[in-house]
This record gives sequence, C-alpha cells and structure tokens, in this order.
Amino acid sequence: MDFSTIFQNNERWIAEKLAAQPDYFEKLSKGQAPEFLYIGCSDSRVTAEDLMGLQPGEVFIHRNIANQVIPTDNNINAVIQYAVEHLKVKHIIVCGHYECGGVKAALNPSDMGQLNSWLQTLRDVRRLHRAELEAIADDHRQFDRLVELNVLEQCMNIIKIDHVQRSWYRGGFPKIHGWVFDVRTGKLIDLGLNMEKEFSSIRSIYDLKPLDKQ
Repeated sequence: MDFSTIFQNNERWIAEKLAAQPDYFEKLSKGQAPEFLYIGCSDSRVTAEDLMGLQPGEVFIHRNIANQVIPTDNNINAVIQYAVEHLKVKHIIVCGHYECGGVKAALNPSDMGQLNSWLQTLRDVRRLHRAELEAIADDHRQFDRLVELNVLEQCMNIIKIDHVQRSWYRGGFPKIHGWVFDVRTGKLIDLGLNMEKEFSSIRSIYDLKPLDKQ
C-alpha cells in the first residue's frame, strides 16, 4: 500500500462523517464518556471498534501482545486506573482471539529475545492449566482452549487490582467480561465468565477491602 493512500482514506472518512453529521467533529472534540474499556491483542486483524460495531468515543481501548494484564506493567495499570476512576467505565472487556501468535508461542516455546519476559505470563497460564490442556488430544482445539484460558486469567488479574476493587465495592462496577474473537468466522464469543464466582475462590488471598477501610 502506498503511504499516501492512508491520508486519502482519511480525507474520505472526514467527508463521510461530515456528510452524515455536520457537527460530528465538534461534538467529538468536547470529550469522551465511554462505558467500555476493551483490552485486546495488538494483532492487526482484531480492531475493537469494527468488531464491536461502535464509533469513536464509545470504547476506551488498550491493546498489547496476547491481551495481557501484567501487574508490573505501568502502561496497562495506568489505562485501567484512568478508565475506572476518571471515565467511570461500567464494563471492562478482555478479548482474546483464536489463531493468536502470542498464545501459539506459549504452546511452542523458543528463545524469542525481548519477548521472553512478556510471554512468561502466557506460559504461566499454560502451566496453571496444564492438566486440562494436555487432556485435549486435538492440537488445534488445545490452541483454542489456551486462548480462552488466557482470557480467564487476565480477567482474574484485573480483579486483583486495588482501584478496580475499590470501585467494585463502592458501586458494583466495573463488570468484567471475557470474550474471544473468532478470526475464522468474524464472530464475537462471550465466554460467560462469572467473575464474582471466580473471585470468591481467591478472595481470601487477593481481597483488598480490609486495607481500603483503614
């Protein structure tokens, strides 16, 4: 693709928006009030607004390799804190996708240089669920299942975060959801995770409510 094509596309996009709504950009410039924080993969095939059918201003987005929520990653912690404390989002979505290169790397470990430390969290997910995964005879289904389990574990990592718990106890939000995007069909799949139930199984270890009362 010629680099100039991007700017031509931008001009067409502006014209389309203004034709449909002359004050579109004026309204857009006044601020954002999204109800959703979407945490997804950096994969170029998985674009949040497109697959959700939403417009600019309707979803706050963070993307990284294999949709990881790593406690020591200041980037994602800042995104989540801003979304929860300032934007007051009602829902946090962790969306993985089938055919994810990061998850595949965790299933077939090799020395990937700088990526090794990032992929360590994914390999930990594989270790935690090793028995279930190794019981799956079909390699492709095992790959898909690790994608799903990774989403679950990243949702669990979100509910361990202090500002998420404080907001949860104050008003019951944000709700946390685990999804998978099937790049083979275009379908969004809700994994139906019950995060309150999941959290109850680890509450005695990760619940920060007593600290919040001090």
